[in-house]
Amino acid sequence: MVSRDTLITAFFALLAVDLWQLSWRTTDNVGVQLGLLVGIGVVLPTLINEARRRRRTRSHGDD
Repeated sequence: MVSRDTLITAFFALLAVDLWQLSWRTTDNVGVQLGLLVGIGVVLPTLINEARRRRRTRSHGDD
């Protein structure tokens, strides 16, 4: 079974590649292209997974 963290990361990685391809076709700005690829594909899923992990830890610590 695949963990939810892995599913979230895979979803955003695929979304980032799609957005990167779209930006590659619409702009020559490498900063925008790289920002989409790294921001959506790496940073965003990391932040989401970390927030989920902290929420789980906090909810289990209240027992």
